[in-house]
Amino acid sequence: MPGKALFGLDVAGLTAVMAGLGQKGYRAKQLAQAMYRERVSALDEITTLPVELRQRLTEEGWAVGRPQIAESFKSVDGTERYLIQVGAQTVETVWMPEGDESPDGDDGDAAELGGWKRATICVSSQIGCAVNCQFCLTAKLGMQRNLTAGEIAGQVVAVLERHKVELNKNRVNLVFMGMGEPFLNYDNFMSAVRLLMNEVGIAAPRMTVSTSGIVPGILRFAQEPVRPRLAISLNAPNDAVRESVMPINRKWSIGDVLDAVGTIAFKNREKITFEYVLLQGVTDQPEHAAEVVRLLRKSKLPAMVNLIAWNPGPGIAYASPKNEDVLRFQAVLLGAGVQTYIRRPRGRDIYAACGQLKRTTAGAGVEA
Repeated sequence: MPGKALFGLDVAGLTAVMAGLGQKGYRAKQLAQAMYRERVSALDEITTLPVELRQRLTEEGWAVGRPQIAESFKSVDGTERYLIQVGAQTVETVWMPEGDESPDGDDGDAAELGGWKRATICVSSQIGCAVNCQFCLTAKLGMQRNLTAGEIAGQVVAVLERHKVELNKNRVNLVFMGMGEPFLNYDNFMSAVRLLMNEVGIAAPRMTVSTSGIVPGILRFAQEPVRPRLAISLNAPNDAVRESVMPINRKWSIGDVLDAVGTIAFKNREKITFEYVLLQGVTDQPEHAAEVVRLLRKSKLPAMVNLIAWNPGPGIAYASPKNEDVLRFQAVLLGAGVQTYIRRPRGRDIYAACGQLKRTTAGAGVEA
């Protein structure tokens, strides 16, 4: 992207830019309105700004600089996966019509548009990931770099613009469950959340952030006055199994993570989501489910569970669970009074499902 990016600056940051050009503060609000609400992607299209000011910004090296969709892939189920250009690299974002990856059971107030009543955008926070979960394709990329606040929020705005979403009419949820660990890029992630809330106009309860259990990040998150909902990638019934599939558990055990979550002041009716990937013969048996029940009861947290049948990927030596084992696992949790969903796999055929994001362009594992 040429120039210094204006996209990613909030009104205060834009006000500083305008002040440096001898402009009044209202110009910053006009610029924010154009970039974040009207989704204009080029300075010369922001007609609320005088031509002379647009030219001056360009001469000073400024550009809107919003990330752009470089390539798209569409699944048979309607899911779309995007490679989004961020500098010289790409990052992945997923659009799931009627595919809320973190269901909250409240979809009756959305207006229907273009064949969907609600949609979920899955957003990345890093290129690659350092956490190295053994069942995840993104781990194969390793950690490449953090995304900026503008690159995180820009994924959302690019997808909203592609689908001509009207936020005052259409229900869209955001899940920060794409590439990367948001709490290892905490400052940029939370800056993006504030941009999306204050400038784009998406309410915090419409957002969910998933962490593998980065305890310092959870403790910081607990102090945020306004924040998204929280999901924890549990994925195992005990520390021994979790260490084998999620090496991060060696640094922060399940107990450490649950203690950190316990510092959050949950709002009335707010629940924390525990995501649980079912790996055949490893984490999907009834005795594992019984252990999960004991963990949640001991934690006394307002919890719900999302069960995820493992989505296969090349070079990963696990197997997807049998359907009867998934249903049996859910039955154990439901029988114990734990609110439990089975997450529908979305976009498996285009490498868009949970754990499959590796910038695949074609075939089995070709990277962009």
